Amino acid sequence: MLEQSDSIDTTTFEQILEMDDDDDRDFSKSIVYDYFQQAQSTFTKMDTSLDKRDFPQLSDLGHFLKGSSATLGLTKLKDSCEKIQHYGKRKDETGTRDESDEELLLGRLRSTIDDAKQEFNEIERLLRRFYRDESS
Repeated sequence: MLEQSDSIDTTTFEQILEMDDDDDRDFSKSIVYDYFQQAQSTFTKMDTSLDKRDFPQLSDLGHFLKGSSATLGLTKLKDSCEKIQHYGKRKDETGTRDESDEELLLGRLRSTIDDAKQEFNEIERLLRRFYRDESS
């Protein structure tokens, strides 16, 4: 059973689990573990883009990881990635107001990326525990 967490929408995640053909959960596990690699690679690219002050790339990376996170029901991480997407477009966290202060945006990006990494680490820990428990 998946641990209760405010980071994972269990209804959405259970839809992924319903795709499994057997009790080994090989299909959903492969999706989730591919996501782990994808997220780690995206965070590395975010760090590089942050160092280069590449706002458009940060927006694209935030958008990309937001979509992957939403598919798995990773709500908190999805929300953080949406903020990264907005900041990369030089907007406020809601995406509704233009923000011209580049240093302010870089600080927000740095902080939000750090938050997203912490959220990812919590999710990864929960899901790795879930799949080990399921296979034993």
